[in-house]
Amino acid sequence: MLKKYGQDLVYKIINPFVEFLIRLKVTPNAITTVGLIINVAATVVLIIGAEFGERGDHRYIGIAGGIILFAGLFDMIDGRLARMGNMSSKFGALYDSVLDRYSELIMFLGICYYLISHDYFMSSVFGFIAMIGSIMVSYTRARAEALGADCSVGWMQRPERILLISISAILCGLVSYFVDVEKQIFFDFIIFEPISIFIGPLMVLAVMSNITALRRLNHSKHELLDK
Repeated sequence: MLKKYGQDLVYKIINPFVEFLIRLKVTPNAITTVGLIINVAATVVLIIGAEFGERGDHRYIGIAGGIILFAGLFDMIDGRLARMGNMSSKFGALYDSVLDRYSELIMFLGICYYLISHDYFMSSVFGFIAMIGSIMVSYTRARAEALGADCSVGWMQRPERILLISISAILCGLVSYFVDVEKQIFFDFIIFEPISIFIGPLMVLAVMSNITALRRLNHSKHELLDK
């Protein structure tokens, strides 16, 4: 869906920067590596928030979300750089795929660490399930295509996952900054807590990513059995 409606617009924005990188002789693998480092920075922010932040102060989630969104741009830039600069290679494709998985796993490490540290245990379980689904979406496609099946079906591909996580995290951080949680307590019950803005989409991701992985498995079954 994002490829159909948003990719061309993003390419128009980043193309001048990509051309600048080509002139500097920057390689796609270098951009992929920078993307991984930025995702590590997002996880460091979440760990700092887990260790030093207050339970009702989710600004660390917002900051991490902004960093994750920024890192997502590098995920588009490396591929665009490879194509526009005629630097595509089989190893480059493998390197990009492997570091993308590391980036995603490291990101979920930060999310689960933060949620567990602030006693959102059930939410951390959904974070772990979302991590499983995210990895299986990518793995199912890679394995199916290696066997000769076209397996790009489903909603929760990497761009959708990154946007869902990053935007919900940014909104959570902004609302946490402006909303006083203590004023949302009625008879010892919290009426509204900003973390819900992040946890809700995380739960959606946990469910939909695994549904996408299973849908890809079923789609591949029909493609492979028909050959």
